[in-house]
Amino acid sequence: MLAEELYVGVYERMDRVTVVEAAARLGVKEQAIRKRIQRGTLLYDKDEDGRVYVYLDPEDGPTGTANGKDTLVHSLRDQIAYLRQEAQDWKEEARRKDTLIVSLTQRIPELEAAPEPRESPASPPEEVVGRGNLPPGAKVPSQRRSWLYRFFVGPQ
Repeated sequence: MLAEELYVGVYERMDRVTVVEAAARLGVKEQAIRKRIQRGTLLYDKDEDGRVYVYLDPEDGPTGTANGKDTLVHSLRDQIAYLRQEAQDWKEEARRKDTLIVSLTQRIPELEAAPEPRESPASPPEEVVGRGNLPPGAKVPSQRRSWLYRFFVGPQ
């Protein structure tokens, strides 16, 4: 079947142009037009001399795109700009977090250093030793036990 038989009324509504004119009108190279013909994405026909003619929508203007395509291209460009900005924001956030992590990891040795032990009395007070709770020579804890410890364990 010929393309003319398939698209009987379609040709009447379309402009018949040469490959060179189609390339100029769509803003692409001639080879791109020939590749579209080969893939079957453009309607075309040949005359008796072998010259190829392409059928284009009248909306396809000299700028290379129709109004609908311009809107789509504009929308896609806006989305690309938004995504680029979003990626930039994420990179900045990652840099900020990396800076915080580095500053905190530099402080870890300071935090891990144990405080100097407090000096406790050399010998326990006599009243503690006298009660028999501690053997002679044992050290008395320097801090008083918490109420919770005293509640569960008992006073010492």
